[in-house]
Amino acid sequence: MTANVPGTTAKLPLRAGTIDRPLTHDPQKQAPMTSSMSEPSGSATPAVSTVGANASRQNRTREMQLIQEALARAHMQHRMREAVAERQAVRLVTARRMQRRAERASLRARRALAMAVMQ
Repeated sequence: MTANVPGTTAKLPLRAGTIDRPLTHDPQKQAPMTSSMSEPSGSATPAVSTVGANASRQNRTREMQLIQEALARAHMQHRMREAVAERQAVRLVTARRMQRRAERASLRARRALAMAVMQ
């Protein structure tokens, strides 16, 4: 590495991409693959055009995001339904408990009234 000294330009070594680490991940910016001379001309697969690659990739990304959002929305709706059902169950249990308490109080009052009338 050369130090940045005013008046000089630092030249970085030009590094070609490899299969594992391509120069860029954008298919439109990559250099097209050329067949070698040792390879027969009919054996190579035909070149694939990447004209609609970005549009389909963006659409796929958008669709994947929408799938995740729909999944999260469905999960939250399910949790909300469970919470509503849980609240209804708690209210029902509380109402039955209060009803039993009221019935016992009513029986005590009737007994007390009967005892007062009998004496």
